[in-house]
Amino acid sequence: MTPERFAHLASAYGASLDRWPIAERDRARALLDSGNPSAREALREASWLDGQLDSYELAFADPALARQIRQSAPRRQSFWSRYANWLSPAGLVGVGIAGIAAGVLVASLSVPLPMLSTEVLPSVFDQGDADVVFTVNAEEAEQ
Repeated sequence: MTPERFAHLASAYGASLDRWPIAERDRARALLDSGNPSAREALREASWLDGQLDSYELAFADPALARQIRQSAPRRQSFWSRYANWLSPAGLVGVGIAGIAAGVLVASLSVPLPMLSTEVLPSVFDQGDADVVFTVNAEEAEQ
């Protein structure tokens, strides 16, 4: 292991060789045991940085400030409150269209179908002349 490689690993993984990659640990210990001054200097710098990072404490924010930030954040509206303005008219339009479709269906079923011949079939909803139905059927059977 070169001193440059040792310095690179020390800056990446810190002064504790236990955090270094397993494949690099034995060669790093061998370089330190040989008394290389640049390796010892890199380890000292990494040790100082580790100490600085370990001793840092985060100052907690004032709870009143956190509450103020939460209250100033925009509130997220629910799905129903966001779309309530257009869902209600859309529902009315849908009900109107369904009513029109049902009316057209009832009207089309109640009117007899036009025939090319002179015979006229009774309507599905025609309940008056049951004899006509039988007579039409009887006339077809005679022919």
